Amino acid sequence: MLKQANSDLLDYWVTATLTKNQKRGGHPMDFEDRYLQCSDCGTTFIFSAEEQELFASRGYTNDPKRCPSCRQARKAQRYGNDSYGYSPRRKMFPAVCAQCGKDCEVPFQPREGRPVYCSDCYNATKANR
Repeated sequence: MLKQANSDLLDYWVTATLTKNQKRGGHPMDFEDRYLQCSDCGTTFIFSAEEQELFASRGYTNDPKRCPSCRQARKAQRYGNDSYGYSPRRKMFPAVCAQCGKDCEVPFQPREGRPVYCSDCYNATKANR
């Protein structure tokens, strides 16, 4: 009788766990390699079972749209060639500080009639505001 009760309890637990996972959008844990088509270059690539497991563990619900080489090219285009997580270096323009007359570089194109300050003078005028 105790054995039957344990078996019933186990069956209930398994059913409740599976139902709870399905309600949260859970997927079966048996992943198989799938063939997908890249939205950029149109080639077919494999979305491996390991990648699917990784996507599921991170909570991603969508399949990848791009093949690995297009994903890498897009990251390089977005973040610069090898600087993952860092924005590309801004273009700097030469200028002369309107307050102290020192040569400096600023991250914008200076315009005629608008004062440009070096970082020291800018910080001093900013503090006085």
